[in-house]
Amino acid sequence: MLQGHQSWVFVNRPVIQGAGAVGGPFEAEGALALDFDILHGDTWLGQDSFEKAEKKMLEEACEIAIGKAGLKKADIQFFLSGDLMNQIITSSFAARTLGCPYLGLFSACSTSMEGLALGASIINNNGGNYVLCGAASHNSTAEKQYRYPTEYGAQKPPTAQWTVTGAGAVVLSKEGDGPHVISATLGRVVDMGLSDPFNMGAAMAPAAADTLVAHFRDLQCSPNDYDLIATGDLGGVGYEIAKDLLSKHGFEMDERFVDCGMMIYTEKQPVFAGASGAGCSAVVTYGHILNRMKRGELNKVLIVATGALLSPISFQQNESIPCIAHAVAIENMLH
Repeated sequence: MLQGHQSWVFVNRPVIQGAGAVGGPFEAEGALALDFDILHGDTWLGQDSFEKAEKKMLEEACEIAIGKAGLKKADIQFFLSGDLMNQIITSSFAARTLGCPYLGLFSACSTSMEGLALGASIINNNGGNYVLCGAASHNSTAEKQYRYPTEYGAQKPPTAQWTVTGAGAVVLSKEGDGPHVISATLGRVVDMGLSDPFNMGAAMAPAAADTLVAHFRDLQCSPNDYDLIATGDLGGVGYEIAKDLLSKHGFEMDERFVDCGMMIYTEKQPVFAGASGAGCSAVVTYGHILNRMKRGELNKVLIVATGALLSPISFQQNESIPCIAHAVAIENMLH
């Protein structure tokens, strides 16, 4: 299964049998609104805290994915999930509701592809028949934890990004009619010394480029082998930096190179440099991109979710921002 230094090739081609994407009211006004399964009219979701609202979104995304797979909760053998909350309580409390064996993950905004890669590895190696993978974030919980509560109305620079209120989940299985997970490249921690939490796109861009170069090297492929290559949430600033870095490595990226954080909202929405959050790549991939694959518009895609591994504690200690990116390749079923 190991190919090269840091990539896996899944010879048994695990199948994405069902997927769910849930969003909030701001996402309902975005460019990809039609690709969500549920869009809520308020950020509270009928709960008494934003944290409980985030948990509910993840539970809903999981239930939708399980339902689309034609399964029941009892059929799921392992649940892999993560989020941005302290001690990943969104995922852990959702796991309590699901009642199945659980592996909690933290890779910041790259958690969705870390979970998908590990879930595919479990299926590929006959470690389970049905694995559920999820990720979630909420604008108000992330802002409160990492920056300032939204109630403060604090000003932000143009390099800042808007945390997605959303949750995405997929069910992986050995067989089925969905797209196949064919390979994954696990990233290294890259830290270029940036420390501004309002410019995470610039901090994450080198990690995205590093993982992409490793993927092309390990699998002896090129950008031309994919119909779409989507980074997680670099936003406009990080996206341009990543393109420049890849060009210096000999990889010229064309219009097939996109960023989930630049896709989800419209130009009229005040999101500064674009979107971010663990839910960003999750909902764009498990909603919009999988829908495009289902329609036959895309056959082979590479999702490179990016994560800034900072915390309030590391920021208070004047630490720089270590970053990581995980890449997963998904291909339509061969007929």
